Amino acid sequence: MREQVTLEIDGKAMKVVSGCTVAAAIAMACGDATPLTRCSVGGEARGPLCGMGVCQECRVTIDGVRHRLACQTLCATGMSVLTAGAAP
Repeated sequence: MREQVTLEIDGKAMKVVSGCTVAAAIAMACGDATPLTRCSVGGEARGPLCGMGVCQECRVTIDGVRHRLACQTLCATGMSVLTAGAAP
């Protein structure tokens, strides 16, 4: 069995296999709902699109650092991820 890491997504603990990207973890946490990573300037919901860091639609806050690319960041134990869905 592959090693698992535990991280928080919008305050909820989640376990994923080691090597999983933050974007994939967010998608798993959302279930059937569309993953929301950020809102555009006009307020529209945005989510991962290209999966390779070009579109930058997957920007989230990771451990207090804003605008991290979820599709290019691997999950780590103790990581705290905040999406636009958690914003007040």
